[in-house]
Amino acid sequence: MGSIRRVIVAVVLSLTVAGCSHRSAPESEAGPPARTTVRVENQGFADMNIYVLSGGQRIRLGLATGNTTTTFTIPSYLVGGLTPLRFLADPVGGRRSPVSDEITVKPGDQVVLTIPPQA
Repeated sequence: MGSIRRVIVAVVLSLTVAGCSHRSAPESEAGPPARTTVRVENQGFADMNIYVLSGGQRIRLGLATGNTTTTFTIPSYLVGGLTPLRFLADPVGGRRSPVSDEITVKPGDQVVLTIPPQA
């Protein structure tokens, strides 16, 4: 039975703050490696390019369109054991690139990144 862990991470979008948490999926010894995901809840109107930052690398996960929830798979080569990661939400056509605090992710976790509407 997997445990549930929650971590709060701030992402600055102008004057707003986004929350980020993750929970563990049940681990299984038999079967494929657990899929590690980030679910982006984009509550704003702006489309966002979502990146994962690890060890100086910036890897694009995809586009989170405005007012939608999108789930991306974090490449397995980035997650082994307990791995510190950051996430970047870069608004399409915008100048700001908000970055999350560093969080520790393990295989099978689901990270939830909430991008609030811009005030």
